[in-house]
Amino acid sequence: MARRLAFQPALAFIFVTAVLDIMAMGLVIPVLPALIEEFAGSNAAAGLWNGVMVALWAAMQFIFSPIIGSLSDRFGRRPTILISTAGLAADWVLMALAPNLWWLAVGRIIGGITSSSFTAVFAYMADITEPEKRARAYGLIGAAFSAGFVAGPALGGVLGELGPRVPFWAAAGMSALAFLYGLIVLPESLPKDRRMAFSWKRANPFGALKLLQSHPELSGLAIVNFLLYFAHHVFSAVFVLYAAARYGWGPFEVGVLLALVGALDMIVQGVLVGPAVKRFGDRKVMVFGLTFGAIGITCMGLAPTGLLFTLAMFPNALWGLAMPTLQSLMTQRVSEREQGQLQGANNSVASIAGVASPLFFGWVYEMSAADAPGLSFLIAAAVLLAGATIGALVARRAGATLA
Repeated sequence: MARRLAFQPALAFIFVTAVLDIMAMGLVIPVLPALIEEFAGSNAAAGLWNGVMVALWAAMQFIFSPIIGSLSDRFGRRPTILISTAGLAADWVLMALAPNLWWLAVGRIIGGITSSSFTAVFAYMADITEPEKRARAYGLIGAAFSAGFVAGPALGGVLGELGPRVPFWAAAGMSALAFLYGLIVLPESLPKDRRMAFSWKRANPFGALKLLQSHPELSGLAIVNFLLYFAHHVFSAVFVLYAAARYGWGPFEVGVLLALVGALDMIVQGVLVGPAVKRFGDRKVMVFGLTFGAIGITCMGLAPTGLLFTLAMFPNALWGLAMPTLQSLMTQRVSEREQGQLQGANNSVASIAGVASPLFFGWVYEMSAADAPGLSFLIAAAVLLAGATIGALVARRAGATLA
């Protein structure tokens, strides 16, 4: 207890580092699909290629998240986070110079590897917070991600008007700044007496997934985690292309909308999660968030105008209640020595969704862009509603242990 209290100032350090990393990623969101479209030759073809790029990124996450999580259990969180952040800065430089789709693909592969450090970030939070306070702590990390997405896409939209490659250079600078900041101020959270020997049996993605079978509740919650990420990737796969084709939005409009999404999510995860969990418990808040996420995405898929699409962001923002509560429920069901492994397993589940979902939604968009452009969003809403249903059933089966 005393040790965790002593590490509370580290929350600010990890918050700022996460903001800078996510801001760098957000910078390129408004322009990456446009750059892909430039290389691919058409909007419809770009939908499929954009899905391939996201899937490559997710495939690397699947392979390397449990490795990095296990390495952080062995060598500590700090070096894992710093090395990955430096690698991400180098990756943005590579993508800024990419002359064709194949070089962009290489960049996405490297980016997927380096971004796997988020497993160490979530394990870091588990190290320094009490189990009953983890939903709020993960909400703060979610708010940090959202803060990065407020500034990142907005700035990316502005810089994108100067050229599709300019945001990549800015992203490289942001990641380099995150590395320098962490190098100076980020303390280690995992003492040597709590570290676990590295094992390829646990570190490979299939071995890491076995941890999720160690408790009945973990298996059910892992399915919910998969469905949540599967639905979420509709945005990374088709949103920018959909907004351009249906509403005539360019990088600036997309960047402003994504900034609004980030601001709403920052409020939900940074302000609402703590009080909501205190009053209703992790389980109910998780199901509530997933349900409203499904409602919001349904409204997006049916919206005939850009204004109505924008208004649908408000109920959809309550989706942000689901992730921190889901993470909290899962961390409470493994030992302190297994937190890195758990986060690696969670990221592997998310990465499986990240491989399948963009390819699926990219294909759906390519097939339906002319006749039913909102179909991808309606399918994503159904997937998310299935996650809410399974989450409620898992909670009922587990009874009071998930309250």
